[in-house]
Amino acid sequence: MSVTTPRGFVAGGLHCGIKASGAPDLALVASVDGAPVAAAGVFTQNLACAGPVQVSKRHLAATGGRAAAVVLNSGNANCATGDDVEVAEQMCALTAKGVGCAGDEVLVCSTGLIGIPLRIGPLESGIAMLAGRLDADGGHSAARAIMTTDTVPKEVIVEGGGWTIGGMAKGAAMLAPNMATMLAVLTTDAAIDADELQPLLTNAVQTSFNRVVVDGCTSTNDTVLVLAGGAAGVPDRDEFGRALEHACRSLALQMARDAEGHTKMVTIVIEQAASSDDAERAARKLAGSLLVKSSFYGADPYWGRVLSDIGTAGVALDVDAVTIAYDDVVVSKGRAPTGADAAVVLQQPEFTLTCRLGAGAASYFVFTNDLSHAYIDENMTTS
Repeated sequence: MSVTTPRGFVAGGLHCGIKASGAPDLALVASVDGAPVAAAGVFTQNLACAGPVQVSKRHLAATGGRAAAVVLNSGNANCATGDDVEVAEQMCALTAKGVGCAGDEVLVCSTGLIGIPLRIGPLESGIAMLAGRLDADGGHSAARAIMTTDTVPKEVIVEGGGWTIGGMAKGAAMLAPNMATMLAVLTTDAAIDADELQPLLTNAVQTSFNRVVVDGCTSTNDTVLVLAGGAAGVPDRDEFGRALEHACRSLALQMARDAEGHTKMVTIVIEQAASSDDAERAARKLAGSLLVKSSFYGADPYWGRVLSDIGTAGVALDVDAVTIAYDDVVVSKGRAPTGADAAVVLQQPEFTLTCRLGAGAASYFVFTNDLSHAYIDENMTTS
């Protein structure tokens, strides 16, 4: 049930006519009685952000962090169309009418192709129909309705001390965010106000969605939202924060494992960096390197490419002390190979590349993938 597992929430999904394929393209998550609850959001830092991002930010600010529903469509990003903000506001108004709340108590998300006008007609009939079908068992259908190039829905449930966090997400490309990754909605029946919820979500995003680097592209629509209904009472703040981070991490990993065209998922770990900033810079440099990603695809433990890219990352390092390892197979120490063969490691569907810079004690990690021909095939056309 994922996003509807916590008490007090209903959801659903259906096809309203946005996707020509007939696949589900409209989802709705709401409080069971249409009453606003505590809410928080983290959004893309892409300056060309879509209308739904602008509207959701505006609504959270207007209500002081309260929301009764989230409406989401897939198949069209509702971005850079000239009327994307207006359409997003119309989606909120239609949803508010359907669930019985104020328009600014609705948050909105869209995902799909950029620059193509989103027709309001299918949404008018679709939202009205969907609002009448919301159900406590509707979380899975909502998760399916937000998929685009995803091959599977992404869902999570985390149990706490008498309370639960549930969530759904979508995302398979344009993953190199400076906030989140594509779309994610989480709910909880824990009682926690927006002032506490926002920093907890921001922190959870930093160690989960913010660690996924698939292709170096940050979407215009990236949004992570959490709604807290309060039916289960007040949680221990630290425990809740850890659980929220765990939920976000699970969804982020599911995205990395479903990345467009990939054959392998790789965790890149930087250790012994001079600072946290250096560690992050080095990790993201490797995750964005086409040469390194190609070597993952070819199952070639070509550590020379790795060392070369670290050397141009603009970070402090002791080249004579640098070590590079695939899982537990150390392939180089300093400027020389060890003679160990890690080819078998790189044939696995998941492995870890660890680089120790010999310059300090800071560390950082990111989740990334290999680069295959299939990624090009998926993204060389908008049709």
